[in-house]
Amino acid sequence: MTESPTTTPLADVLAIAAHRDDVEQTCGGTLLRMAARGLRTAILDLTRGEAGTRGTADDRAREAAEAARLLGVGWREALDLPDGAIENTLESRIKIVRIVRQARPRVVILPYWQARHPDHAIVASLGYEACFLSGLARYDTGLPPHRPFKIVYASLYADVRPSFIVDVTPFIEQRHAALMAYKSQYANQAAGRTLFVPEEEIRERTFAEARHYGLLAGVRYGEPFVQKEPGLVDDLTLLPVQSI
Repeated sequence: MTESPTTTPLADVLAIAAHRDDVEQTCGGTLLRMAARGLRTAILDLTRGEAGTRGTADDRAREAAEAARLLGVGWREALDLPDGAIENTLESRIKIVRIVRQARPRVVILPYWQARHPDHAIVASLGYEACFLSGLARYDTGLPPHRPFKIVYASLYADVRPSFIVDVTPFIEQRHAALMAYKSQYANQAAGRTLFVPEEEIRERTFAEARHYGLLAGVRYGEPFVQKEPGLVDDLTLLPVQSI
C-alpha cells in the first residue's frame, strides 16, 4: 500500500495527518464514502510512530498498511518528520510540497488547528502553508505547481461547531475495523495502561462521537469538518438537513 515518492499516483482527496491512526479516528469514514463514490483517496502520515508509548515504528507501518486497505485508499505514505516534535519549517513544507505536486489532489483534509497534541495543531498550519507553497509557479522542486482547490479540517475532537458533516453511516463498521487494525496501540496491554482507553471501551466511545455528529445532521453517524471560507448555495430548495 505504500508507494515510493517518485511513483505517487494521483488522488482526488488527500488526508494529511501527524500520526498513523489519526486519519482513522477523524475522517476514516469520509475516505470510505469518497472511495465508494469513485474518487481516488490517499493518506500522507508525516511521522512514523517512533515515539509512541506502545509498539514500534515497524509495527505502525504494518498496521497502517492494513488500515489503508480497509479504508480503500489508493496509496499511503509516511514522511520522516520527528514524532512528537513536528515543526513548521521550510524543510518540512518542502517535503509535503513534493507529495502534493505529485498527487495533485483537489481536496486536502488537515487536522483542526486547536488540539491537545501539539503535533496536530502544528500540522494544520504546516499543511496549509505547504499547499500554498505548492501552487507557486516559480518555486522549483522539479515538479509542476499544484494548489488544492479546497482545504477542510477534521474537527471530531475539537469543541467547535462544524461547517458541515459527512454521513458515514454505511461505513461505520469498516471505519472501526480500520482503527482497530492498530493492535499494538489499542489492544489491552501493560504499557500505557493509564494513558489508553481500554479496548472494550473504544467501540463505545468512537461510535458515540460519530452518533453525536450524526444526530446534528439528521443521520445516524457522521464525521464533522470545518472550512474557513463561507459556503455557496445555488438552490435553497436543495439544502440538506431539516430545520424543524
